[in-house]
Amino acid sequence: MLDTANYTPRLKAAYADTIKAAMKEEFSYKNDMQIPRLDKIVLNIGCGAEAVRDSKKAKSAQEDLTTIAGQLAMVTRAKNSIAGFRVREDMPLGAKVTLRADRMYEFLDRLITVAMPRIRDFRGVSGKSFDGRGNYAMGIKEHIVFPEINFDKVDENWGMDIVICTTANTDAEAKALLKHFNMPFTN
Repeated sequence: MLDTANYTPRLKAAYADTIKAAMKEEFSYKNDMQIPRLDKIVLNIGCGAEAVRDSKKAKSAQEDLTTIAGQLAMVTRAKNSIAGFRVREDMPLGAKVTLRADRMYEFLDRLITVAMPRIRDFRGVSGKSFDGRGNYAMGIKEHIVFPEINFDKVDENWGMDIVICTTANTDAEAKALLKHFNMPFTN
């Protein structure tokens, strides 16, 4: 039985024990509050045309994302009607969830150590997907790489967007932070 009162996620402990000190030395920060840290991780599944044809697809995506994140996902809805795509206002089109604190560290750990090695022909993630303000965005083509998803019960493979938000001011600082978390960058 896991003692949740005294439990600290592995990456959160690693950040406090070694990563903070390494980042402070690498970038010569004068104050501990300047050291970048993870802020949140946002997961998104967009169903697209499938949701337009069948409204249950967005519900299925929400259930799968809730299973992956360990936290209730929210159904995303269309803001405007677009006749060309047969989208009406307030139509469900996907699901999203924002992870913070311990769940965020747990998800990042599972993403790096379990899910990414299960991706077919995986050679690493691009080191160029930063937004200029220290946030990293990546996509996964199949959500079934996560072990929480029962492969036999999946009716559709969903693509997934993952945005890792940090408090870093520059892309170089954010990339160094994620490298310390063992993010497998190719360049």
